Order: sequence, then C-alpha cells, then structure tokens
Amino acid sequence: MRTAEAFRVALDALQANRLRSALTMVGVVIGVAAVVLLVAIGSGAKREVETQVEGLGANLLLVVPGKFELGAAPSISRLTLDDVDVLGRVVGDRRAVAVTVASGEQVRVGARSLFVTVSGTNENVPYVLDQPLARGSYFTETDVETRRRVAVLGSVVAETLFGDREPLGRFVTIGGVRFRVTGVLAERGTAFGVSRDQEVQVPVTSAQRLFGVDRIDGLAVKAPTSDDVDRLAPLLVEALQEKYPDDEFSAVSQSQILGTIGTILGLLTLVLAAIAAISLVVGGVGVSNIMLVSVRERTREIGLRKALGARQRDILLQFLVEAVLLTTVGGVIGIVLGVGGALLIGSVSPLPAVVSWWSPALAFAVSVGVGVFFGVAPARRAGRLDPVVALRQE
Repeated sequence: MRTAEAFRVALDALQANRLRSALTMVGVVIGVAAVVLLVAIGSGAKREVETQVEGLGANLLLVVPGKFELGAAPSISRLTLDDVDVLGRVVGDRRAVAVTVASGEQVRVGARSLFVTVSGTNENVPYVLDQPLARGSYFTETDVETRRRVAVLGSVVAETLFGDREPLGRFVTIGGVRFRVTGVLAERGTAFGVSRDQEVQVPVTSAQRLFGVDRIDGLAVKAPTSDDVDRLAPLLVEALQEKYPDDEFSAVSQSQILGTIGTILGLLTLVLAAIAAISLVVGGVGVSNIMLVSVRERTREIGLRKALGARQRDILLQFLVEAVLLTTVGGVIGIVLGVGGALLIGSVSPLPAVVSWWSPALAFAVSVGVGVFFGVAPARRAGRLDPVVALRQE
C-alpha cells in the first residue's frame, strides 16, 4: 500500500467516527497548548528580568554587604556615606558611585495620599543609573550635604498626587515631613505587575534623618568601560574589607545577576513544560486505547484486506498513519491555541509571555512522536491478525 493510499484510508476512517476522533484529540490539544503557553510565560519572565537589569545602566556593579545570593535574606549593612569616597578612589571618579537607602512611606498632598518606596540617593544617580527626568532637575551635591528637603517623584506618584497640576515647586508630605518637588522621573513602566514609577527619591542624608538611620543599604558603581567591570569587582570588595575587616561584601555585575536569574528561570520553564507534557502522555494513552478499539471493530475489514493481498506492513502502516494523523491534527490545533493564548496574556495582563520559535516546533514534534509511540502497538496487533480468523470474527 502506498503512503498516499494509507492517508486516504486513514482520513476516511477518522471521518466515519468524527466525535470519537475529536474527543481523542482533546488530550493532545490540551497538552501541546499547555507546553507552548507555559514555555512562553517562562521565556517572557526571563526576558523581562533581563530587560530590567540591563535597563539599570551600562557597566554597572552593585556592591552590597554579605554574600550575594538570590532569595537569601539581606545582611545587616554597616556601610555609610563615607564609603562613597572609598570606592570613588578605587574607580578614580567619585561621580561613579551612587548610594541607596530605602523604606516604604506614605506620601500626601492635601487629601490625596499614596504608599510608595522612598529611596534616599545621592547626586550621582543620573550619571550612574539610567533614570532620565521627564522635567525639572535632580538634587545636587549641596542638597545632599545640607540635608535639604527636596524630592524627585516617579511619574505615577506625580500623576496620582497632583493630577493635571504642575508638581514642580509644590510640596509633598513624606512620613509627616514636607519636601519640595524639584523633578519628575520619566515613565519606566511595570515589572511583573509592580509599578517602577511608584517611587520618590530624596537626598540620602534627608532620608537617613527621616528613617532614623545612619547607614546605607548598598552602592552602585559605574565602571569606565565594560572591560573594567571584572577588574574592579575584587578591588571594590578589598577596599571595603580593609575598612570593615570583620564583614563580608559582594560586588555583583549585571552579567552575574542575569546568569543566576537566567539559570533559575530556565529550570522553572523546563519544569513547567515537563508538567504540561504529562497531559501529552495522557493524550497518547487515549490515542492508543481508541486505536485498539478501532482494530477490534475493523477486524473483518483487516481480514478482507489481507485475503485480497494486503501485507502485514500495509496494515501496520494504515493504522499507524491514523494514530499519527490524530496527534498531528491535535498538535496543530494545540499550537494555535497555545500561541493565541500567549499573545492574549501578553497583551491584556502584566504577565509577560514571549513565544519562542522552538517551543511550537518541539511541541509539534512531540505530538507526532506520541502518535508514533502509542500507535505502534495497535498497528502491530492489526498487522498480525490471521486473515482466516479475522474473517470469522463477528
């Protein structure tokens, strides 16, 4: 039997039992769609994290107390503002060192209020980090030294508290203390449903007084070039450990952060895909079961074909093509639903979803493989039927 003839016979058999064929494909459709959709969500999460980390700025090193590990509780910081000069001497430029100390605070303007992240920073932030201003100006070195109560608002904060009014020159109340607005940051969007524009930045010295602390949480250092990043990291740590011999510090580059996060999200994506693939196995069992039922129902037909000269491999090919056709059609429908679902999620929700070219291809290949694997046993059983016994079958 030619392959084209096998496909024609398989199509006729499937069309003769449309409802049964459709129900058999449901498991394969769900499995393929789930694989494509979950891989898209995992890939989207990974790309979103990469975008956020790379968006901090170029040639960046984050210096934090303790050993840097994702998910680990932060170490108690003993860092102070004097460490800006310590690291500035290592880099060769004090402007290349930015600091931060942060806390959640209620910000008010009249009857309007909003709970935001208040970050105490220094005047070097615009040079070190990629945080452009939409309007106004950032605070200066003098503002930091004199603990001036000035603030730069995120775009969401400015819109929520002032609406259509111009915020520059007006006052906001942070933790019961009034600050004058000098600038508004450009819109930066959201990350995993959390707005990055819901932030207020104030001089670090003013923030320390507001929070009642004299420490800073960490430092960001901008290397002169990308080639200097790896060279500077151990020198920065060494300089701090000379000042604090009993403490441990870490200098982490963007590539290290991306590598760690990428590994975790990659494993998570594989786990999600493996879980979704279980439904493909279930669908394959359903295909095998239906094909065995089909062999039993068409025993006399098989006997007649073999009596007329059909070989064992012809019968095997016929039933194998039917099984593969079921899973292939189910795989195509599943891919369409999975890609459509990923695009819908990416457009209407904050959850990122990116369809990688290999996930539909892999899902399709697996669906075909499931058809071959679970179709072999029924096909071999059909091919081995004795024509005399098959023709006597009622």
